[in-house]
Amino acid sequence: MNEPAHLKVVDGNDSLAHRTLPHNLEAEQGLLGMILIDNKNLEKINDIVKPDYFSHPTHGKIYETIVRMIDKGLEAKATTLKDYFEKDEGLQAVGGTQYLVELATEVPLLNDVKDYAKTIFDRHLRREIIRFNQEISSLAFNFAIEQDAENIISEAEGRLFKLAESGSSGQTGFVTLRDSVKIALEMAEKAYQSDSHVTGVTTGLQDLDQKLGGLHNSDLLILAARPSMGKTSLAVNIAFNAAKAYSESKVGGARVGFFSLEMSADQLATRILSDQSGISGDAIRKGNIKEAEFIRFVEASQTLTQIPLFIDDTPALTISQLRTRARRLKRQHGLELLVIDYLQLLQGSGTRQSEGNRVLEISEITRGLKAIAKELQIPVIALSQLSRAVEQRDDKRPMLSDLRESGSIEQDSDVVMFIYRREYYLSREEPQRKSGEDDSKFNDRYQQWQQDLGECSNTAEVIVAKQRHGPIGTVRLFFDSNITRFGDLETRFNG
Repeated sequence: MNEPAHLKVVDGNDSLAHRTLPHNLEAEQGLLGMILIDNKNLEKINDIVKPDYFSHPTHGKIYETIVRMIDKGLEAKATTLKDYFEKDEGLQAVGGTQYLVELATEVPLLNDVKDYAKTIFDRHLRREIIRFNQEISSLAFNFAIEQDAENIISEAEGRLFKLAESGSSGQTGFVTLRDSVKIALEMAEKAYQSDSHVTGVTTGLQDLDQKLGGLHNSDLLILAARPSMGKTSLAVNIAFNAAKAYSESKVGGARVGFFSLEMSADQLATRILSDQSGISGDAIRKGNIKEAEFIRFVEASQTLTQIPLFIDDTPALTISQLRTRARRLKRQHGLELLVIDYLQLLQGSGTRQSEGNRVLEISEITRGLKAIAKELQIPVIALSQLSRAVEQRDDKRPMLSDLRESGSIEQDSDVVMFIYRREYYLSREEPQRKSGEDDSKFNDRYQQWQQDLGECSNTAEVIVAKQRHGPIGTVRLFFDSNITRFGDLETRFNG
């Protein structure tokens, strides 16, 4: 068969202009022939091969027609395909309807049709890589204002990610119950043998670990709160605790990726240093520290250099860019936990459906985060804002209905947690003397307010409002606002 003209590389580059794109016509003929001989062969490769994967367009048309016929319950044979291709110019160029008969009778057959399918898929990917390279090169040569180098890199990453995604097609599917039970048994055994009963990534907070059993692979965890409740602080504490446990080879340790879309990397680092040195962040920023405290600060910074916590503070990332960077981090350094601060600062892919509709865009983002958790087999913690409806109620403990902008946040997540600090609200409600109120009544009210404030001082509640695999409930934690540290309440007050 003659070399198809469409397979020539169209590029002015002398090193490529006269080269032929990768293809294997024999594999394409062999696959079509095996399906025509036995239509059941289509079941083995339908998830791997698509019509546009064929290098020869006529082969793609034949394959597409075969798939349509079999889907309708018809038998796809050389004789039954003739009516579809009698006037097809592409088929006439390779021998007409007689070519269909030759496919089913004269092509060399392998023992497994998947061998042909894998070859076709490999050549398809190679051609796409070459086309991708040509298109990105063309963009790089174009000095348009809207196409600066960073935008080109971003677009290249996104497109290369999609290509890598297609490269994994056909690699997953049904697994037997026997294999699933084996995995479940291994997880149960791991939990049974663990002293802490934490089977996932540790949060470093005993009571929270006990409630959740740790942070589990493939789970999307939403950590939501109103501003000033400490959601970034808790996320940073969890990320650092997990990374520190990894550096110390402890159970539940993890290499952590932290996407900070609101705060810079140095601001996050200052928070961690404040926590580890015991010096308030405000004092660090203003330089109001003594020599001994500065020495302690330096010592803490030296210790942190060994902690596998990676921070990306690029603003306004799209969900596609985030996914690409997470995959790259896992490939280059390893990744067992991902944290995003915060969900509403991410952008969708800019599809027509989601563009201009924030609810649809948030839905796309939460689905994307859940897909990242499943694909990378890691827990993903995404911080989220809550609606102002919380502030309108007497009881300001958040509820699932307070999640902003989309019910998909609740739907797509495996765990939803809220942070509530009564001290924050109570400290802003200092009693004022009412008109005509005597000293006795005012003093009673004031003393009661002081008592309530003392009882909730330096405490926070993490409300587990949804947990797909476990119980819901509230976990009380210690919170030190000076160094933005969450800790175990009992350990803090008894230790």
